[in-house]
Amino acid sequence: MSWLRAFAVSAVLLLCAITTPASAASSLRIVDIATRDGVTLKSAVFTPDAPGRYPAIIFITSWALPNLEYFVQAQKFADAGYVVVSYTPRGFYASGGTIDTAGPKDIGDLTEVINWTLANTPSEPTRIGAAGVSYGAGLALIGSAFDSRIRSVAAMSCWTDLPFSLFGNQTRHLQSAALLALSAQLTGRPSPELQQALSNFFANEDVASVVAYAQVRSAATYLERINANRPAILMANAYGDSFFGPNQLTDFFNRLSVPKRLELRPGDHAIPELTGILGLPNDAWTSTRRWFDQYLRGINTGIASENPVQLQLRGQGSYESYPSWGTVSTSSARYNLSDVHWWSREGELAAGSQAGWNATIIAGDDTVANGGLALLTNGAEAITGEPPTAWIPAVDRDNAGVWQSDWLSSPQRVRGAARLRLTVTPSNSGQTTVIAYLYDTDWGGTGSLVSHVAVTLRDAVAGQPRTVEVDFPATAYDVPSGHRLSLVIDTVDPLYADKAPFLSTVKFSSSSSSPSYLALPLK
Repeated sequence: MSWLRAFAVSAVLLLCAITTPASAASSLRIVDIATRDGVTLKSAVFTPDAPGRYPAIIFITSWALPNLEYFVQAQKFADAGYVVVSYTPRGFYASGGTIDTAGPKDIGDLTEVINWTLANTPSEPTRIGAAGVSYGAGLALIGSAFDSRIRSVAAMSCWTDLPFSLFGNQTRHLQSAALLALSAQLTGRPSPELQQALSNFFANEDVASVVAYAQVRSAATYLERINANRPAILMANAYGDSFFGPNQLTDFFNRLSVPKRLELRPGDHAIPELTGILGLPNDAWTSTRRWFDQYLRGINTGIASENPVQLQLRGQGSYESYPSWGTVSTSSARYNLSDVHWWSREGELAAGSQAGWNATIIAGDDTVANGGLALLTNGAEAITGEPPTAWIPAVDRDNAGVWQSDWLSSPQRVRGAARLRLTVTPSNSGQTTVIAYLYDTDWGGTGSLVSHVAVTLRDAVAGQPRTVEVDFPATAYDVPSGHRLSLVIDTVDPLYADKAPFLSTVKFSSSSSSPSYLALPLK
């Protein structure tokens, strides 16, 4: 989460705290919770006023946000009959210690907070939940592997595989990592381990140590422990999450054997949940309330009997539900990449075999096709319903390969993760990067971004062909009849630290033994 978002949310929530009258149904107190190593965690405790025992929810704040973040939602849950403890993790704001980045100290802190809650509030030991957005979501998930008292989790805009978040397809995610690093410096105290990991990441050095650091901080590493503890887990993310892409969640969801639910929506990191944090109607927070009522209070909200996969269609607002991730798509369409014609300087996405061709682009320079700015570009879609766009005729054919389908005679309802198979031959040895963008293009040439993916060859050999097979981030997007699909492949994008060397070349090709194609999962 960027420091700009942290500042904006904190300012708005502070105004809410000042102007919202205290509820007659619950009380708030600010406390310091001491951990085993003497670190103090700044916490807000909301307790129902009526006597009795209550389920408890531990809210863990997002990266670079104080416990004021959940003031509105915590009050709502407390008024409804929950004890709520919201705390700022170590290393941020007035909490002590240094930032552990969801490491062992942070996970131990969550257990300490639960201990304190049971000892100091009228909470029921068998009805403990953990929740959060972003950083808090990851901590809640990992915490459920190490503390079996956590019976339910609501993880919004969460990660499950931190190495994938940092190095998806061997490509460093520059903007997201830079925003996390900057906001940590502005609002907290990074630990020496975090500083070293970030230094290595940005310098592209000792990648193995960064991956090892991140692996310890990933819920997927502890999947067996989570399944053994059997908490009920709700996960919600955005299709365009530039921090924690959705594919890591779908894989994790498939391997969970606990009561579970996966919700995906348009937007970017933490944007789909933002209006709920501010107290406005919000689908993600409504699901969170229903989830905890079902699994902590024992109220039949109906959520347990609903299909566990819920997809909000991009640009439409409506939802589709599925019994499993594997049933999201029922068919597929394969578009083979054709030769690039000299008169149009683009190729076709065709149904028939397209072998025996090659096309070369000049690498190291960006085009109008790009992923934009983390949080902002995809985040706007959550508010406006409009995806990022590019005018396809303006894509420089010297620096990108372009392939387009015929005009569609029927809609293409893309559900899930499209796959690209491509033969790539770089002119340089070492490292090179290609970025593929899939667009829905109208008659005027305006392409709406369906999905994009970057992949880096870290050990390329000059002149040696390499086969790349990579999945685009999952989505739920309807390409209308009368439009066509456009595939653009270039070598530079501002979202990523890795790119092809300037003025090198990259050759794309296809043969009968190594075809290049785009496979779309369809409903």
